[in-house]
Amino acid sequence: MIQTGRFTAKHQGPLVVFLIGMRVNNWLKPREWLPVFSAMGPMISYLYQHPESGFLGGLGPIFSLGMREVTLVQYWHSAEDLERFARQDPNLHPEAWKRFFRSSFKGGAVGIWHETYKVEAGAFESVYGNMPSYGLGKATKAVPIKGKLETMRGRLATDSAQDAGMP
Repeated sequence: MIQTGRFTAKHQGPLVVFLIGMRVNNWLKPREWLPVFSAMGPMISYLYQHPESGFLGGLGPIFSLGMREVTLVQYWHSAEDLERFARQDPNLHPEAWKRFFRSSFKGGAVGIWHETYKVEAGAFESVYGNMPSYGLGKATKAVPIKGKLETMRGRLATDSAQDAGMP
């Protein structure tokens, strides 16, 4: 559903932005890259079913124009929550990681990457105009832009929840 007007994300406190992806380096070796691609779905499904994990939400998969790269954007409460997920249930991330190194890494047909950003409270802002819930606004809550929230400087300098008149 489209939210008409301008909105910003309501989030109090710090958060973590986690980018993760893969790149197919050799299309002719699907035995190496397909298991990596296939491992993403079950992990993402688990995270959406377990909000107590600290996972707030995310975007993706996002495919590059050439379809060679796929990226996921994730929002987390903390780096500790993200690390706990990476090390927990052996059937999810730890087992996928072992399979990757056992059967895919040495061949070079697929590459993987991730970047983790710890973002302090008040050090991020967002704007969504005539959009459905998206990005951090979907992972947390989108609130109308009004008052001090009209400018980037205002959104960065204030608590969006308080300025939007929310508890």
